[in-house]
Amino acid sequence: MRAAPTILHLDMDAFFAAAEQASKPSLRGKPVIVGGLGPRGVVSTASYEARRFGVRSAMPMAQARRLCPNAAYLVPRFQLYRTISEQVMELLGRLSPLVEPLSLDEAFVDLEAGGVAFGSAAAREAGERLRRDIRAVTGLSGSVGLAGSKMLAKIASEQAKPDGLVLIEPGTERGLLAPMPVRILPGVGPATGEHLRRAGMTTVADLAEAGEDELVRLLGKSHGASLYRMAAGHDDRPVVAERDTKSVSVEDTFDVDLHDRVRIMTEVGRLADRCVQRLRASGHSGRTIVLKVRRYDFSTLTRSETLRGPTDDPGVVREAAGRLLDSVDTTGGVRLLGVGVSGLADYTQEDLFAQAAEERAAEGRGVEDRGEEEPEGEETPAAAGEAEPVEDPAQRRWLAGHDVTHAEYGPGWVQGSGVGRVTVRFETPTSPVPGRVRTFRVDDPGLELSEPLPLVETTGPLPLVEETETETGMRLGIGMGTDGKAEMEAGDGTPAGQESPLARRPKSRSEGGGPGSGAAMSRP
Repeated sequence: MRAAPTILHLDMDAFFAAAEQASKPSLRGKPVIVGGLGPRGVVSTASYEARRFGVRSAMPMAQARRLCPNAAYLVPRFQLYRTISEQVMELLGRLSPLVEPLSLDEAFVDLEAGGVAFGSAAAREAGERLRRDIRAVTGLSGSVGLAGSKMLAKIASEQAKPDGLVLIEPGTERGLLAPMPVRILPGVGPATGEHLRRAGMTTVADLAEAGEDELVRLLGKSHGASLYRMAAGHDDRPVVAERDTKSVSVEDTFDVDLHDRVRIMTEVGRLADRCVQRLRASGHSGRTIVLKVRRYDFSTLTRSETLRGPTDDPGVVREAAGRLLDSVDTTGGVRLLGVGVSGLADYTQEDLFAQAAEERAAEGRGVEDRGEEEPEGEETPAAAGEAEPVEDPAQRRWLAGHDVTHAEYGPGWVQGSGVGRVTVRFETPTSPVPGRVRTFRVDDPGLELSEPLPLVETTGPLPLVEETETETGMRLGIGMGTDGKAEMEAGDGTPAGQESPLARRPKSRSEGGGPGSGAAMSRP
């Protein structure tokens, strides 16, 4: 435990939903819900306007629609979220070399390691300046918690939401924690919380009064002792800049249970390819291939196979996943499939598995043997006179919330699609007023998908603001810049039809208003 509140926890406010509101003027101040929009979809993030109706993250989307039927329901745009996250993480990196990202929108920062602060006044100034910089660079708000430990810094940022800063002075931890529910402590989930409730312990004060021996008796030696220390406000976990990736995986939940074995095998192969793409993007290879199958009755099976050496070859992963699927009974239907790779390494062992898989894949594609190696990473050009496949415009998917551009009307976003039509609102993040709505045929030749637009206009690289003298007499330069968990229902309630290594992890938490600075505690 530190004698000064120099551990900072940043949590962006309703991150995915706030990014959507910032990029779509017509949705600002209105309920926005981001997530999977199928029958089995779940809420990834809800704006604060939607939370007033009881919508929360991880809630089934069907329940969210019942609670808040007039919200805008959007499909996530992870490319935009990752770009914003990289901008935020760059600002954090200017504060300290010790930045521990927990997800795209959340991270711990050790201010002492960066020489930014060694006392309360300097820590608060660093936190306030960080919040101003984030808004200037991204147009979004983040809540900051400052304390002498990671646990308390995270609790402080929760208390600061939305768009606030809370600093917990060392020595006040026990009084602050005492009336809080036990679920506020790390490691206390629904099951442990219910177990403690049955034992008559509902607040942190109850845990402290029960004593370590009683908690050990109830929860076991390791968990009980750890929980008692946290109830007393003790947490000496350091901020760790690099976290080793243990596995890479992808999974899909299907709107309708899959029964056809060929379709299931095709989906497993597609998931294997996506998994390898993530594996390569992270700079890893892996030895153990894992298949996850959730059946019609919600029973979940996992199967794994360990190869002779690490690989990032899609053919090898597809074959291994296929062999694992052969050992699973899919009679009755499959509602979820997943493919993962663990046992990660920073190199790839060239072996016969990969060579054989490449040869089989080449034969399957009908690639002619030219007697020379194809350049790695390049696609084989189409044979002379052979026409390249052209996408059928009528088959394009127009997902709610995704970016488009029209030859006549310019950039906009999809409000919804269905029955051969797509509805688009033409506006940009910098539009002074909500844009106009137009409806087109799904195969309109003037309508194309496009890349997300920046939330804040870019005028140059992140400049440094004036140096500020801290209370310790050190000089501090803080970066300030100028750019930084489908159908939908329109924001006005009208129904319509649907890298930085520091920012490489998936989670989420709009602009809720309120200055929120200072030590006063308030919940959103």
